Amino acid sequence: MTALSRPARPARRIAVVPTVLLLLGAVYCLVPTLWILIGSTKSRSQLFSTATYLPSFGSGLVDNIKGLSGYDGGVFWHWMFNSFLYAAVGGVLATSVSAATGYALAKYRFRGRTVLFHSIVAGVLLPQVVLAIPQYLLLARVGLTDSYLAVILPQLFNPYGIYLSRIYAAAAVPDSLLDAGRIDGASEARLFRSIGLRLMAPGLITVFLLQFIAIWNNFLLPFVMVTSDSRFPLTVGLYSLLRHGSDQASLYSLVITGTLLSVIPVIALFLCLQRYWRIDLVTGGLK
Repeated sequence: MTALSRPARPARRIAVVPTVLLLLGAVYCLVPTLWILIGSTKSRSQLFSTATYLPSFGSGLVDNIKGLSGYDGGVFWHWMFNSFLYAAVGGVLATSVSAATGYALAKYRFRGRTVLFHSIVAGVLLPQVVLAIPQYLLLARVGLTDSYLAVILPQLFNPYGIYLSRIYAAAAVPDSLLDAGRIDGASEARLFRSIGLRLMAPGLITVFLLQFIAIWNNFLLPFVMVTSDSRFPLTVGLYSLLRHGSDQASLYSLVITGTLLSVIPVIALFLCLQRYWRIDLVTGGLK
């Protein structure tokens, strides 16, 4: 019995390392969020005078939300609406472009397809800071800077979304089903709408979610493109509020509370779309 039980000990020791790394990663991700949650419960005077991770059980959170809502005529909620507009419209349009491009790359054979796909994938490696200035110059030439389109248009072409759509279309849409539709006289556009999009739907939900979060959290592009306060998203709006806080320390509480409120729509979106991921996993398991 002793000889048989000895080989199991090294396996248990090895399993401890991934667990510890996972816990450290969870702590690294949760500590800043916990600090924001606790900081939003403190009043302006308590923020710098109490322990960092000691929450306030008074009315600090309610007062901060009221102060944030009343700041500059409720401009925070206008920033929230702008962020939702940018992320929702941009996410839907970018997902549509990714779906059509990925489907075409996966299901059609044409000259230069491999080179085109590799060129698109190479776009994932380019940092946004490299593209921001050329995009600004192009949109400035046609007079679209400082507008909603200036933030939405540059994000319609998402190389990573195209890559995911291409991989998912190749795996989820069988060629035999498309050939059967062609025999029945269906056009290529009809095949894409009726067969391709329906079978790709679970994967496109993931593409939309990733694009929504990327646009929601994007700071550099709207910071470069937009100059009017009325068109700021939350990222740029909270940054401007934080910059004013260097002269007015009382605004720090509003920035922390605004950061907390900005996370809620993303969490709600995750919870609403979670069932589609489960359907996708079950479908993959059945296949």
